[in-house]
Amino acid sequence: MSDNTAVPTGADDQAPVSLSDAEVPAYSWYALSVLVLIYVLNFIDRQILSILANDIKADLGVDDAYLGFLYGTAFAIFYALFGIPLGKLADSWKRVRLMTLGLSLWSAMTALSGFAKDAGQLTVARIGVGVGEATASPSAYSLISDWFPARLRATALAIYSSGLYIGGGISLAIGGMVVDRWNQTFPDGGPLGLAGWQAAFIAVGLPGLLLAVWVMTLREPVRGAIDGIETPEDPHPFRGFVRELTTVIPGFTFFGAGARGVGALMINIAVLLLMLAVGHGLTLVLDTGQGFIMEAIANGSGIAVPAITDQWLLLAIGYYAVFSWACALRVRDYPTFALTWGSPAFLCTILGYSTVSFAAYAASYWGAPYAERVFEVSKGSLGFWLGGGGAVGGFLGVILGGRMADLLLAKTSAGRIWVVMFGLLSPLPFAYVQYTTESYWLFIALNIVVGGLAASALGAAAAASQALVLPRMRGTATATFFLATTLVGLALGPFTAGYVSTINSDNLSVGVLSTLWIAPIGLVLLIAALKLTPEASRTVVSRAAAAGEVVDRNDPNFS
Repeated sequence: MSDNTAVPTGADDQAPVSLSDAEVPAYSWYALSVLVLIYVLNFIDRQILSILANDIKADLGVDDAYLGFLYGTAFAIFYALFGIPLGKLADSWKRVRLMTLGLSLWSAMTALSGFAKDAGQLTVARIGVGVGEATASPSAYSLISDWFPARLRATALAIYSSGLYIGGGISLAIGGMVVDRWNQTFPDGGPLGLAGWQAAFIAVGLPGLLLAVWVMTLREPVRGAIDGIETPEDPHPFRGFVRELTTVIPGFTFFGAGARGVGALMINIAVLLLMLAVGHGLTLVLDTGQGFIMEAIANGSGIAVPAITDQWLLLAIGYYAVFSWACALRVRDYPTFALTWGSPAFLCTILGYSTVSFAAYAASYWGAPYAERVFEVSKGSLGFWLGGGGAVGGFLGVILGGRMADLLLAKTSAGRIWVVMFGLLSPLPFAYVQYTTESYWLFIALNIVVGGLAASALGAAAAASQALVLPRMRGTATATFFLATTLVGLALGPFTAGYVSTINSDNLSVGVLSTLWIAPIGLVLLIAALKLTPEASRTVVSRAAAAGEVVDRNDPNFS
């Protein structure tokens, strides 16, 4: 059969003949609505830090660089790394159960953030939030791919992704309201000595424990059935999870590398040393050791040691851990490696979108602290207008972007990549005006525009990446997708803006605008994706077979 033959496993991105006309059951839409609620709460717990940032800065005596680190790197490293084994678990275990456990964990850690008394305790709590939230999207993306046919998958993923913007907006409104009312009622500190920002963390964390009970009632779909490639359940689902977990924990990674031979072990150690050297060099060159990042904690001998809040040390360890995992994946599951890390089309797609998230995360996080400082408005008012506007813009952007991606797919197999490119380039002029205007209401209006335009790329990028792998690989592919968005976008975007602000006398305008330089890099990556993804999506099964995947060569989907 020719290379133009449709392949259902990657078919959500094929030519129009591959798109199913199957009717979607009502239960699929119901289940999707529950997933949206989970994602709303996910981003309430994550994004509320934005409206609380200035209070945390004043209360704990930290700077903008630390605030960027707390929102970005402290969360992103552990979110990304635990997303690897949890993505594998989503490929082999009950995804509904996994999501229920994760929701319970991150909600509890959000509530515990409200009891933090210093930067170290708050950092540890946010790390816990990152680990818990790492269960959400690998499970949700895989579930959605089994609940919805190819022709509606980008739309469904976009609807799910709308929870990001709804939750982000609601978080600002809730956070602003709780802080204002708490501080008015308890100007000298409330029960247990809690400040307003601490009460806000508790207020948004506890409801997640109730939602987890509801999530437990969802029915698990049959994996791959909707694409005609039903995948049997793994009789030993936790073996792969434990194996993946050990590949990303520094120290244990030496055993995994050693099992592959002396040469592999030497390369692994060399990469670790290189990453640590680069991280240390960046700390020295950028002078980040003078602020929060190399916070000196005197040990018993009086020698200062790096704190857990070391931006570049954590980032170096994170990149090393990803390298170790990718090397292990190459040996243990070469077909999955070949269709993800070994696929230029997949890499250009996820890295291209990561440049969108680099600037978008920075703008969404720093918008509230910037407006509060520049326009001197109350948290309650700011949370309502900035959060509400951001939620509306993001919701419309991600829904319309996802729908446009599906419509363009019917005309060209690279249609979704065009939508990602639009999400990268279209916000740039509006973002510049937003962070230079002296008008508060123009700032609020442009926040809707910028958020909506950037959001249009998410559903398209998610669906495009899912299309390049087999059904059994979707959880791992999702984890890899989020490695790019977190370790490039979330870990570096907000921190970059905060760091530039700190070295420019707390000038957040300069800080946020400094993140826009990423656009040319993203443009190059997405142009490459435009050229590579059509062929890659048409040949998913044949490329998997060439990499060693067992497939039925008489299957009409084999090309």
